[in-house]
Amino acid sequence: MKVGILGAGGMGNVHARQYAKMPDVELSFFDPDAERTDAYVKQWSVNPATSVEDLISRSDIVDICLPTDLHEDLSLQAIAAGKALFVEKPLAGNLAACRRIIDAASSAGVTLGVGQVVRFFPEFETGNRIVKQGGVGTPAAARTRRGGGAPSGKNAWFMNHSRSGGVILDLAIHDFDWLRWTLGEVKHLYARSVGATTGTGPDYALITLTFDSGAVAHVESTWMDPNGSRTTFEVCGSEGMIEWDSRTNAGLRTKTDGPEIRETPLAPMDDPYYKELRAFVDAVRDKTAPPVTGEDGFMAVSIALAAIHSAKTGEVVVPERL
Repeated sequence: MKVGILGAGGMGNVHARQYAKMPDVELSFFDPDAERTDAYVKQWSVNPATSVEDLISRSDIVDICLPTDLHEDLSLQAIAAGKALFVEKPLAGNLAACRRIIDAASSAGVTLGVGQVVRFFPEFETGNRIVKQGGVGTPAAARTRRGGGAPSGKNAWFMNHSRSGGVILDLAIHDFDWLRWTLGEVKHLYARSVGATTGTGPDYALITLTFDSGAVAHVESTWMDPNGSRTTFEVCGSEGMIEWDSRTNAGLRTKTDGPEIRETPLAPMDDPYYKELRAFVDAVRDKTAPPVTGEDGFMAVSIALAAIHSAKTGEVVVPERL
């Protein structure tokens, strides 16, 4: 299978590392920044493409890891060429763009997947399974927390919320997707956010979701944590409760003179990003539905945009459904 990655930076590197483990994948790469392209090619021994068009023409799957505001145009270009498409979350920055991508993929008969990788983390995968199998009874309340320091990206694009959507669209979207996958559709929500009102810089948000089932979830998401990265979740139901906290898990931490190094005890093929991308490659090969569909990507964006609107207006908002 020939896979082409559009975009270097953090996520492009993450994806390349996982594809490199797959003996049946031939990897190509293109980034508009020639300097990053050269560094990337040396690091991963991938095939450099000369342009977006060149990368698309030589690929069976196009994997988009560029900033959110570039997703729509590149996605439509890949789909028009008949290529399967994997888009790093969020699918796009607005719902109209999400619809155009989904409709184009459907009309062209190409496989569309979205990078909502939290579903593949073992703790979140297990939590979902326990809840769905009735391990805590009828779910009543959930809480998630995700955050750390502010990312920057090339030209600090994350800090420009008109490009990234801020912490709600770029980060909290992970938890919106997991909660929807676990608890069902969101009926309405209410949010407060620092960045939603400023439109730039670090951000902190609190969002309360009410589901069709009556369950309630509280989502905390931040790019302003002075204590570094932390991820947690808990789900409480009529028969019990489950919880997880990244600061108390069995991960490996090394501290010397430099920054703290965190390592996972997972085997290489158990890495969540490997499992996510391997599942998509297999879906394309087998002509089956991917684990995270374009429709899932749409709903995660819809919840995030509803939360941004609520944070700006102070209103309770109903997320739009596909």
